Amino acid sequence: MKRFLLILLALSWAAGLRAEGDWRTTLGKVKDLTGDTGISGFMKRDAPDYITGKFEAKNPDGSWADRPAAPDFSKPLGNPADYAGRNGFWVVSKLQAKAFSTAKHEAKVGDWIGGYFDDTGRFVAGHEVKTLFGMPYGVGQLIMIPLCLIMIYLAIVKGFEPLLLLPIGFGGLLANCPLAGVTAPAMMHDGVITFLASGVPVMSGGIVEPGGFLHYFFALGIDTGVFPIMIFMGVGAMTDFGPLIANPRMALLGGAAQFGIFFALFGALGLASLFGSDFFGVEPLKAAASIGIIGGADGPTAIWLTSRLAPDLLGAIAVAAYSYMALVPIIQPPIMKALTTKEERAITMPPLREVKKIEKICFPLIVLLLCAVLLPSAVPLIGALMLGNLAREVGPSVARIADTMSNALINIVTIMLGLSVGSKLACEKFLSGTTLGILALGLCAFCVGTAAGVLMAKLMNVFSKTKVNPLIGSAGVSAVPMAARVSNKVALSENPSNFILMQAMGPNVSGVIGSAVVAGVLYTLCR
Repeated sequence: MKRFLLILLALSWAAGLRAEGDWRTTLGKVKDLTGDTGISGFMKRDAPDYITGKFEAKNPDGSWADRPAAPDFSKPLGNPADYAGRNGFWVVSKLQAKAFSTAKHEAKVGDWIGGYFDDTGRFVAGHEVKTLFGMPYGVGQLIMIPLCLIMIYLAIVKGFEPLLLLPIGFGGLLANCPLAGVTAPAMMHDGVITFLASGVPVMSGGIVEPGGFLHYFFALGIDTGVFPIMIFMGVGAMTDFGPLIANPRMALLGGAAQFGIFFALFGALGLASLFGSDFFGVEPLKAAASIGIIGGADGPTAIWLTSRLAPDLLGAIAVAAYSYMALVPIIQPPIMKALTTKEERAITMPPLREVKKIEKICFPLIVLLLCAVLLPSAVPLIGALMLGNLAREVGPSVARIADTMSNALINIVTIMLGLSVGSKLACEKFLSGTTLGILALGLCAFCVGTAAGVLMAKLMNVFSKTKVNPLIGSAGVSAVPMAARVSNKVALSENPSNFILMQAMGPNVSGVIGSAVVAGVLYTLCR
């Protein structure tokens, strides 16, 4: 038996020699594995090539391996596609230079524009990556990992929006695992490159290298806006609009709470004027609108609007929106108590009238039609919300649909949405002064929205015979139903028999509608 094994081993060795050194090649690859570990990834200075567009590999003779030879500008130039490759192109015309000039960098004839072609053939140019304090990219990833672990801790131990903070934090962990490639985009190569009339290159008929799975999650649900809309279906199926229908004037409180959105919007414009129009990396008005929506404390709405106007800010804005939603029990009570007296907090409100089923069925249809007539851009969000609510109110005939929306559907989408948002917590997007500004403005917007709702309730008491407990005004922010519960809890601390939960649900659900309407207005103004 030993002799047989020795003969077999000798034959294998001889076969390896005849295979032109395949075993040596494999051994060399094994030795090179040390450069592909996470430890080496944390030590990298620069961001991945698909982000920066550098792709600076060279051939043994010193020529660039990933780009065509530079054109001779002293001679007439032919087809621009002759000077383009899978990782970029040489600028040979002023039209191309204009198409790829930004506020931070003016492209010129003779420049090399690095980037890649995505799976649709669209060219994505690289950009400069600046992390906080100029730290190396790998170090930034290392710092982001404990920050993401803190989010997971808050979700699991403290119970702060665990259904969302857990997948968002875990998505951030995945995005910052060096060399893992879970957020890497799909790239096309070996296709035919042509230039559009605008000077932008496109590729067709190429081979597509698959991207990371979080890239596909994001492209499927966030780029298309599908995930926030599906979340709104589930929210509608879980929400009772009865308190708002029973007392329609509570919609004023929900509207007043949206004042925080405009406060943050003007604050963001102020930052852009103070630190330069490129402070947020996108057009100031679009960035301001996306940041302002944090004041509505409505995560899906913030994601929907930001994904359309300023997708590079999505990570910071989504984390800010959901974090402040989770911190409602901590942030709101001091503001409510500071703006009200003990007597005002002790105001009792009469029970709500019973709302008929026909009213609950007609309400979502009426709201949708009014939105379609007055603000078509808000129809996707409002329509999804009202579809879910209509399924809830119709009754047993569509109970299965309502149950799916409020359980299986919203749970599945929440997981994918959280992971997609977490993928934008990569260090190059989160560790920056821009993120700090977004978090500060979001907190201010949330506080201002809470205060505006309380002050509106006090103003209503001046002109109304039936007094309103000002505490329910704070529920006008869209954190359903947490904001209403907090209002009720503060009222009970003043008077153990003063239950205002149902009355607070009126402003609370109107805040959901209000934030969606404001998002539609901002989208119309900024798109």
